Amino acid sequence: MVPFRPLHRRPHAGVGPPRAPAPRAAAPMSLPGTRTGLLIGLSLLAIVSQFFRSSIAVIAPELVRDLALSPQLLGLAGGVFFFALCCAQVPVGMSFDRLGPRRTVAWVSTFALAGCVTMALADSAATLIVGRFLVGFGCGASFMSGVVLLMRWYPSEQVGTLYGRVFAVSQIGNVMAATPMAWMSGAVGWRTVFGAMAVVTIAVVGFFVWAARDHPPGSAPPARHGESLGATLLGFAAVLRQPHYKRIVAIHMVAYATMATLLGLWAGPYLHDVHGLDAVARGHVLLAMSGAQVAGMLWLVPLERRFNTRKRVVIGAASIVVGIVALLAVLAQPPLWLAVLLLVGVCGFSAYSPIIIAHAASMTPPALLGRGSATANIGQVTGSFLLPVACGAIAGLFSRSGDGYPPDAYRLIFAFLALALTAGILVYARAPDLRPRA
Repeated sequence: MVPFRPLHRRPHAGVGPPRAPAPRAAAPMSLPGTRTGLLIGLSLLAIVSQFFRSSIAVIAPELVRDLALSPQLLGLAGGVFFFALCCAQVPVGMSFDRLGPRRTVAWVSTFALAGCVTMALADSAATLIVGRFLVGFGCGASFMSGVVLLMRWYPSEQVGTLYGRVFAVSQIGNVMAATPMAWMSGAVGWRTVFGAMAVVTIAVVGFFVWAARDHPPGSAPPARHGESLGATLLGFAAVLRQPHYKRIVAIHMVAYATMATLLGLWAGPYLHDVHGLDAVARGHVLLAMSGAQVAGMLWLVPLERRFNTRKRVVIGAASIVVGIVALLAVLAQPPLWLAVLLLVGVCGFSAYSPIIIAHAASMTPPALLGRGSATANIGQVTGSFLLPVACGAIAGLFSRSGDGYPPDAYRLIFAFLALALTAGILVYARAPDLRPRA
């Protein structure tokens, strides 16, 4: 008799109790090539750029003292950063379309590193200005790389809001350039601060190159047809030939520049000369101004999607800024609380630049996106160079006393800024409203 042996069946579907799947090891968090890594990298680049833009405002009186700066030289030191940004836009725009944003950021940032070292060693106005130029050139790809990469990684209707968020986070740089900059400069000297920023620049650029990618995984890389240098340069002319593109550039020249002229340079001397604030107190006000811009980015920029209009949001916010700056021009010597409130208001309602950038990008053919972003940015940085320099020339019309420039000098500066922004609004008003949702 054959002994009974139990049958051993292979488990298969529908037989026996289901087995729990074997536990899978948790995948380690990976940043390179992800949207998270991209946004962090773009935000860090923007933070460093914003710090450099505004870093001399709070220490302007100390720079005047240490380097014997005239008002014209102070204005030039503030504006040359943006002149350098302007000079960088053509090679940066070409490099975006030929090499991609990652490699472009890597090579152009070497100029920022050299500029930090130059400013750390500055012993004259000329050395300071050269250092500011190098830093400005080195930041030439910081913000426009965000426009190009966000357009590649996200649907176009999200670009304005996302860029606004990156821009909002970038205000950490302005925050660091306010009270912390005043405190650090008082503790170790402003030259040491700029030397330390060379190390920070290396770290931030290294992270961006490691974390960001020029296009989403699984998508075809942007076509590069091997254009000649001449054809590449002609791409900038093709961008400007887009209908009404010049009207976008016109508002872009004065929108950010009006705010940057105050936050990045002239608000500090105004608070010192007219209201007698020391470096730390000035830093507190600049900190509040930077905070207002962050808040503005968070509530103002999303209005384009909520109301499905870019043009009306831009014109409305810009008109409010004109009214605020005009009020500063009319008031002979406002009380400190009112002056601070108005300066904070300028920054809060000037947070519409990302909407202008999205408006410009929506007009640009995909093959020209890098050069289109650079062309729009040329307008912004040109205005950001010319307005501070013009304000320095205006201040130079008045005699400087031991307490600084008289209130009338600043009233004329405010009036000039209000007129410049009004002119930009009038030109932009005739541009078509390319809505976020068609």
